[in-house]
Amino acid sequence: MAEFRLEAPSASNVRLVGEFTDWEQSPLDLIADEDGVWQVTVALTPGRYAYRYLVDGQWADDPNCSECEINSYGTTNAVKQVG
Repeated sequence: MAEFRLEAPSASNVRLVGEFTDWEQSPLDLIADEDGVWQVTVALTPGRYAYRYLVDGQWADDPNCSECEINSYGTTNAVKQVG
């Protein structure tokens, strides 16, 4: 299991997209808590996964990510290592 969290108190919608969602083909909706922290837990097999967030329809980086890589669009994907 992998947890994804993003602090975005002014957002009305946050979605997770990545290699494991076929990017925008099957995005995952995050749920906000009362403090505006959005989160979702995803069942992922061990491996390395690139991902990004869509916040109100706009691409957004994960500011808490410890590993990133440049993608083919010249922007940055976050990378999560799963156990």
